[in-house]
Amino acid sequence: MAGYKTLEVYQRAYKMSLEIHRVTQTFPNYERHELGSQIRRSAVSVALNIAEGYGRKDARAEFRHFLRTALGSCNETLVLLEISKDLGYLTEEQYQEYSQEYTIIGKQIYRLREAWTKPQRPITND
Repeated sequence: MAGYKTLEVYQRAYKMSLEIHRVTQTFPNYERHELGSQIRRSAVSVALNIAEGYGRKDARAEFRHFLRTALGSCNETLVLLEISKDLGYLTEEQYQEYSQEYTIIGKQIYRLREAWTKPQRPITND
C-alpha cells in the first residue's frame, strides 16, 4: 500500500517529524517532557493526518478535513519552534531551517486541500 507514501508532502512531514524527535532529545530534561513532548506530537500529527486522510480520499470532505487538521498541526509546530528558539533550545539556524521546511509543508497541504475542494468533472468521451 504505497498510496500516501508517494505524496511529497507526506514524505517531507515524516522526515521532519523524525528530525523534530531527534532535536527535542537535546532539550533540558524538564522540557523533553513538556515542550519537547508537545512539539513532537504536533510534528507527528502532520504526517499522521495526511496518511489517515489519504485513506479516506474516496470521501472528499473527509480527506479535506484531515488535511485541514494537518495544516493546523503544521501551524502549531511553527509556533512551538519559535518558542523553542526564544527559550534557547534551538539555534537560530535550526529555527530557520525547520520553520522554512514547515512553511513549505503548510503550503503543500494547502494546495493539496484546494485541489480536493474543486468539484470533480465527469469523465466524457467527447
